[in-house]
Amino acid sequence: MTTHSKAVLVITSQVTRGSVGGRGAVFALERLGFPVWFVPTILLPWHPGQGRGTRIVTPAEQFAGFIDDLVASPKLGEIGAVLTGYFGSPEAVLATARLVAAVKAHNPAAIYLCDPVMGDMRPDDTGGLYIAEATAVAIRDHLVPLADAITPNRFEVGWLSGQKVTTTTEAIAAARSLSPATTLVTSAPAMMANAIATLLVEEKSAVQAEHPLIAGAPNGTGDLFAALYLAHLMRGGSPVKALERAASSVFDMVARSVRAGADELTLAAEQDVLEQSLASVTMRTIGEVRRVK
Repeated sequence: MTTHSKAVLVITSQVTRGSVGGRGAVFALERLGFPVWFVPTILLPWHPGQGRGTRIVTPAEQFAGFIDDLVASPKLGEIGAVLTGYFGSPEAVLATARLVAAVKAHNPAAIYLCDPVMGDMRPDDTGGLYIAEATAVAIRDHLVPLADAITPNRFEVGWLSGQKVTTTTEAIAAARSLSPATTLVTSAPAMMANAIATLLVEEKSAVQAEHPLIAGAPNGTGDLFAALYLAHLMRGGSPVKALERAASSVFDMVARSVRAGADELTLAAEQDVLEQSLASVTMRTIGEVRRVK
């Protein structure tokens, strides 16, 4: 294990049981050696897909005061990156934008990765928001413009851009219409049959990491991917190399979790694959295909 001097500030949901949201992101980052500052935006007993549960959302005034305490902290310079995910209210988004700006003011080199957790595709290939529209609008208007990179899924990149996204070409166009320098579209259309892809889109390039689709994958893969991608960037990897390593680890983790019959990602039992995975993914650039292990 390695230890890194800069911490990662994670702002997202917290569950009591499971590996989604902050549970997965914080575990992965700490396993890779990063100190973590964690701000829960909402408390849930488990992922909603596991059944109904009570949601605890911090009142807007209290959340804003909590964020302002962090903004005023003399230790804010410890932070080298920010990762945001799920939000329970638009007010929490606005407060978080202030904190991201404060981190950047203390450390202009800090990376901000926004995972715009707001909706998903349905089985009939239509999509929908699963958070309040006002919260989604706040993420789009106040966090996405601050981000160095974003990790929307196929529905989210379409919603953020206002464009139809059913093909790789459309996903690239939608990604490039957004302000961040780097967009990674998860659950993107794959060029291979029975496969799924993550698409890395920059101004002049686009690269896909593809792997076979695994039926019955537990929730939390997007949270885990965002954390791993950010960790490998902070370790000095290029965006393409960070994509390779993160996609391989997530694919490996999903495969092992499904084989174990688990209803959540088995992060603790299979934590070694977060650091180094030998699972094969196909890296596809325009006009080029190569296997990566």
